[in-house]
Amino acid sequence: MDRHQLCEALRAAGVPDAHYEIPGCLGGQPSLEGYYLAHREGQWIVGVHERGRREVLETFADESRACAWLYERLTDETSPPVRPTAAEMDEMLHDSEGIERRAQEQLEQALAKSRREARGGPPNGGPPNDGH
Repeated sequence: MDRHQLCEALRAAGVPDAHYEIPGCLGGQPSLEGYYLAHREGQWIVGVHERGRREVLETFADESRACAWLYERLTDETSPPVRPTAAEMDEMLHDSEGIERRAQEQLEQALAKSRREARGGPPNGGPPNDGH
């Protein structure tokens, strides 16, 4: 896939032009925030343009791999993060001690599990498996 085919594929997938900037891709204005594809010094660069800054995410030796990587990112159908409801936000703001306590408990459980596994015991805390 080259960058022109990538543009066609992104449009066919319904990805808005404003989410990416690809050289030679007609339509839409250059994106002020979103992904970009660039060719510099023999390398294909994929990155994000955010808050006036460009950050390189990956570099590729060939255009096809860069385009495939960018297509995958822009068409990923995993659910976006869900905003907390007003009640959840209120709970987070007013129950910071409870949240901190639960986080500390989870950390301690994870550390205990890690220590058991390092000693050769099973992760669930049961007796070690001696192979019989």
